[in-house]
Amino acid sequence: MHPDVAKLVEAGRINAAVGQRLSQVAPGCYLFSKTWGAGKVVAWSLRDKTVTIDFIGKSGQEMDLQFVMQKTESLAADDFRARKIEQIEELRQLAKSDPVELAAHLLQSHGNSMTLDAFEKEINGPVVAEADFKKWWDGAKKAMATSKRVVVPMRRTDMIVLRAGDMTPAQALVADFEAARDLKVKAKSLEAIANEVHLIVQDEVLLHRLYADVDAEVKRGTRMMLGNVLELLLIRDQMAAAAKVPVPEEASRIADIIKSEFPRVSEAIASMSAVRQREIYDTFPLAFGDGWVEKLMGVVEKAGARGLAEIAKIFEARGEIAALEDYLRRAITRRSLGHDALIWVCREREASGANVFSADVGAAILNQLESDFIADGPRKSQRLQSLLGEDKELLADLVGLMDINEARNFGRRLMECPVFNELDKKSLMARVIKARPETETLVSGEEKNKVEELIVSWPSLERKKAELDELVRVRIPQNTKDISIARSYGDLRENFEYKSAKDMQKFLMSRKSELQRDTSRARGTDFKGADIASVNIGTVVSLVNDAGDTYEITVLGAWDSDPDKQWVSYLSEAGAGLLNAKVGDEVKLRDHDTGQNKSWKIMKIAAYAP
Repeated sequence: MHPDVAKLVEAGRINAAVGQRLSQVAPGCYLFSKTWGAGKVVAWSLRDKTVTIDFIGKSGQEMDLQFVMQKTESLAADDFRARKIEQIEELRQLAKSDPVELAAHLLQSHGNSMTLDAFEKEINGPVVAEADFKKWWDGAKKAMATSKRVVVPMRRTDMIVLRAGDMTPAQALVADFEAARDLKVKAKSLEAIANEVHLIVQDEVLLHRLYADVDAEVKRGTRMMLGNVLELLLIRDQMAAAAKVPVPEEASRIADIIKSEFPRVSEAIASMSAVRQREIYDTFPLAFGDGWVEKLMGVVEKAGARGLAEIAKIFEARGEIAALEDYLRRAITRRSLGHDALIWVCREREASGANVFSADVGAAILNQLESDFIADGPRKSQRLQSLLGEDKELLADLVGLMDINEARNFGRRLMECPVFNELDKKSLMARVIKARPETETLVSGEEKNKVEELIVSWPSLERKKAELDELVRVRIPQNTKDISIARSYGDLRENFEYKSAKDMQKFLMSRKSELQRDTSRARGTDFKGADIASVNIGTVVSLVNDAGDTYEITVLGAWDSDPDKQWVSYLSEAGAGLLNAKVGDEVKLRDHDTGQNKSWKIMKIAAYAP
C-alpha cells in the first residue's frame, strides 16, 4: 500500500479495500483504460482528487481520481501493454528475434487467449510497422506452428491461444485435434499431424489414442457429415501408412462406410478435391468385390464432371474403360446423360471421351438445356450452356459428325431453343454455318419460305395438339398470373421470381409458335397402303450384315421415333438413309454405340401394321 494511502487508512478516513485500489493508481503505477489504452500515472493530488497520466500518444492527461479508480484496471509492470509505454524498443527487438516469445508474452497478459483482431491491434503499428506486418505475421505463424506453444486458428472468428503447461510437439498436435469443434477443423488438424508424423511415431500410446479419437468422430458424424468423415478416414489411413503403425482391426474402414452409405457417397464427396475423390472411388473394388464396376457405374451421373474424370481413370487403370464407354453411349442415345457428364464428354472429346463423343451429344445437350429451363427451381445446366459459348470448336466438332439432315435439324433446334437470347443464337449458328455451310438457309430466310409438309401418325399429331391446347388454355394464363404476382414483390432488378416467370414466358411463347407451325404443316396418317416396292414411310425393313447379324427398323412419321421399339423418323439420319432403297440394296447406317458407319443389306420390306 502506498505510504500516503496507508496514513489515510490508519486515520480511519478510508477503509483498507479502498486503500488497496487507491494504491493501484499511485504515481509509477500502470493502468489500462478502454478509451485511452495503456498509461502510466506520473502524479496525483489526494487533496484535489486528481491524477495525471501519460497515455501512449497522449501524455500529461489530468483526470478525476474517482473516475480513474472506477474506469481503469491495474496493469502489472511486466504486462505487455505496460511495457509498450517505456520498453517499446525491447518489444520491437523481440518481435524480430523471437516472434513466438512475443506472442506468448502478449497472450499471457490477456489470460492466454485473444481474438485475432485484438492480437493484431496490439502489435500492428506500435511494435511492428504496418508496412512490414503482413510479412512478419506470415513468418510468425510458421514459427508458432513449429514451436506448438501458440495455437493460431484457421478461422478469424476463433481465438489465438497460448498452450498451458509443457507439452511435447506431438502432444500439442493431438491436443489441437481434440480441441477442434467440428469435423472440418478436425480434418485440418489431423492433416497437420500427418504432415509431421515423425513427431508422433515415437509415441505409440499417443498414436493409438488418436486412432480411437478418429474412430469416435466417425461413429458420431457418419449420418450427418459423411463427406467430412470419409476425408478424416483418408487422412488417418495415410498417416498410419507413413507411421507404419497399423490401424486397429476393430476401427472403422472407408470400404465399410462406402458400402453402408453407398447412395449418399457421390453427393457427399462432390466438393472434395479431385485427388480425394479418386482415393474414395478407388476403394469401390474393396467395398463391393466383383460388383464394383456396376456400383461405380451407378454414381457416374451424380459424380459431377470432376468426379467422372477420376472415375474414368479408375476404369482405364483397371481395364474396364469399355464398360464405362458403353454406359455413356447408351445414356447419350437415350438423352438421359446429365449435364455434368455431358460437360466431361465434351471436354474430353479428343482424349478419354473420344469413343463416346458423337453427333448424338448435340441433341443430348439441347435436351438437357430445354428440360432444365422448364423445370422448377434453380438452373442446373448453366455450366453446360456456358460451355457451348466458351468452347469455340465444340459446335463445329459436333456438326462435323452429322449428315446434312442431322446438321440442319440440329441448327433448327438450336435457333428455337428458349435458353439462348437472339444474340447468342446468331453467334452459335455462325459457328455451325462455318463448319456446315449447307445450314446457312436456316438463318438467311430461305428455309423459312419453304413450307415443308410433315407426315406424322395420328396419335403423335393428337399429342402435339393436346400440348398446344394445354399451353393456350392453362400454362400461358397461369404464367401471366405468376408474372403479375412476382411484379408485386418489388424491385424487378433483384426479383428472382419475376425474372424466372419472364424466362418461362419466353419459353412458353416460343413453344406455342413452334407447335402452331408444326401442327399447321402436319398431315396425319395411319400408314396404311404404304408402297413396299421400296422403303417408304410406313414400312418395316429387315436388314442383314456380312457377319449374319439381323436387324429390323420401322420407318414412320416425323414425330414417331422410339429407340426401344426400333422406330425411326423418316427425317432422321437412319430414316433418310433408307428411304427409296429396295430389296437387295446395300445401305450404310451409323452404329450409335461406336459412331462408325456399317453396311447392311435389305432382305425384306413389309408394310407397318399399327
